[in-house]
Amino acid sequence: MADEENAYTFATTATRNITLRNLPDGEFKMWRGGSLPEVTLAYESWGELSPSADNAIIIFTGLSPSAHAASSPEDTSPGWWEYMIGPGKAIDTNRFFVVCANSLGGCYGSTGPGSINPVTGENYGAEFPDVTVEDIASSGYYLMRELGVDKLHAAVGSSMGGMSSIAYAMQYPGEIRYLISISAATQALPLTIALRSLQREIIRSDPDWNQGRYTDDSRPLVGMSLARKLGLVSYRAADEWNSKFDRSRIPLEKLSGQRFEHEFEIEKYLEYNAQKFIHSFDPNSYLYLSRSMDWFDIAEHGDSMDDGMSKLQVARALVIGVTTDILFPARQQREIADLMRATDTEVDYVEIDSVNGHDAFLIDDEHFSPVVKKFLDDSVCK
Repeated sequence: MADEENAYTFATTATRNITLRNLPDGEFKMWRGGSLPEVTLAYESWGELSPSADNAIIIFTGLSPSAHAASSPEDTSPGWWEYMIGPGKAIDTNRFFVVCANSLGGCYGSTGPGSINPVTGENYGAEFPDVTVEDIASSGYYLMRELGVDKLHAAVGSSMGGMSSIAYAMQYPGEIRYLISISAATQALPLTIALRSLQREIIRSDPDWNQGRYTDDSRPLVGMSLARKLGLVSYRAADEWNSKFDRSRIPLEKLSGQRFEHEFEIEKYLEYNAQKFIHSFDPNSYLYLSRSMDWFDIAEHGDSMDDGMSKLQVARALVIGVTTDILFPARQQREIADLMRATDTEVDYVEIDSVNGHDAFLIDDEHFSPVVKKFLDDSVCK
């Protein structure tokens, strides 16, 4: 297993920033309408781009992580996917030029609701234009062109990042040779929409949210904490919670005696991780990125899901599902694989039996690394 503490450390500032200069008509046009006059992406990279620029891999993140997916000479702290990326690892930086960006709409350096609107000179806040998974994918497309890459060797993504990888392939057919989608979806399920909707409602119900016009001195921290706790519960599997905590209680000497205080270790765990998160993640970014996942639907790229997926033009794809994932269940991963095969795409489908639920890709090195490594090794040999 990878170090869980590293996997949940998302808030590292990226080592590089780049303003996208190659945008059509000089602005970034959003999928659902509106535009941004200027877009900056925070990103990190590992390895070297080959002379023919044919070894580039882009990593799309889930909702929470920053661009710091792995350590580097510029930042030696462990990244959220430290076990996966590096010299000789599954995503081998001796072989590939690997790029990971903070998502458009995020809050770790990329343009988002907390950024200054160059037109008004004030923070966008809740006036930021609607963000979609397609917009995140497009920002990655323009980033790679800024870095001198016209065609990707591979796009890799998990959770929201898996959706972004699929969206990239649909919007820019033939621009990706290989695709890795982990615990993603063709469209959000009612359960996941319900859970994310509750999280957003909890944040917006905090008086300090103030219609998205909060300040650094008055942020909706209570709402963010509760929303994060609800998210954490859904990210892992029930059997893991049982084995990890059972009904373990906090020692009596550590209790204050206040009525209804936290008494169980599972409560302490949720509180610790929520507090670690809420002081680094922007509430409006959480709202925007969460909703982008609810909106994603590959059928909007055609007349049906089959038609949308037919836009894909990749040599081969790897789709990975996890048996205990309740947010993006394995049946959704089988659906992705089946839809891809219907387009005559060669697909490797792997279903991993991990106790770690949706977040297995962050910490289950033993199961994930060999699968990803074999796929990418084979992609170079072909």
